[in-house]
Amino acid sequence: MNGTGDGSSWENALGDLSEALEIAEFGDKIWIAKGIYYSNNFNDRTIYFQVRDGIEVYGGFAGTEKTLEERNWVRNLTILSGDIGKKNVVEDNSYTVIYTLNVSSKTIIDGITITGGAANDIADRPDMKRCGGGLFNHGKGGASNPIIRNCTFIGNAAREGAAIYNYAEEGNASPQLVNCEFVENKANLDGGAVYNHSRFGIATPSIKDCKFVKNEATYGGGIFNFSEGGESSPTITGCLFEDNTGYVRGGSIGALEQQGGRCQPTISASTFNDNKATVGREEDGRGESQDSSRGSVKKM
Repeated sequence: MNGTGDGSSWENALGDLSEALEIAEFGDKIWIAKGIYYSNNFNDRTIYFQVRDGIEVYGGFAGTEKTLEERNWVRNLTILSGDIGKKNVVEDNSYTVIYTLNVSSKTIIDGITITGGAANDIADRPDMKRCGGGLFNHGKGGASNPIIRNCTFIGNAAREGAAIYNYAEEGNASPQLVNCEFVENKANLDGGAVYNHSRFGIATPSIKDCKFVKNEATYGGGIFNFSEGGESSPTITGCLFEDNTGYVRGGSIGALEQQGGRCQPTISASTFNDNKATVGREEDGRGESQDSSRGSVKKM
């Protein structure tokens, strides 16, 4: 974190992650040593870490490793934080911690903890001031399908999509989420952890071996799928949903279809424990629902 070099080695490390991301080119790999990295140091809520197409970002290093396999992201916590203002005060945090725009699966975020994002402004959807406190994945008019792996999203807030907001307007926003944990994220409205929003596009992420624990929202404590004339049907495999809360519907997974849109998640080999909702089942939409916690959700 205190380096002043050109980033060519640990001995010549860059001290500024934002600078490393800015100068990186397609195919570059950025290794980040353990520590806390803030999106900026001058309390500008609109600044975020942008990961551009083809950049691979890896955390979990002690700062001596020679190979990627040597790192340990559990022991060497690499934290990207939006807590830029008064510490532990959510209201002045960065709106979004990480931003991806029309990136391919050659874009990788791996071994990172993302925390402290607070997209809590009263703006129109899908403004980043309102959506995607941890990560806003933007696929409007194109395709934004990064790989997000071995990451923890904890303590992020938003009006919608507190941890991740996947937005596809006449485009595609379908990342691969692998072995990630979503813990204690909270949305005032929908999508306590992940919000998949298709507006005449496709927002169908692959979510594999992930844990959703103690996330909260009005609809969809863990995941909310919203389709406006498009497709928001994630594939969910080998995941755990535990102690999530949908204050109205969908303690674990919620959905809303509009303008002929389709929300039909496919769920397999997943476990649902103690998820809470005031109305309906723990997997539920805002209308009639036929669902199963063990198989495919037939209609949401």
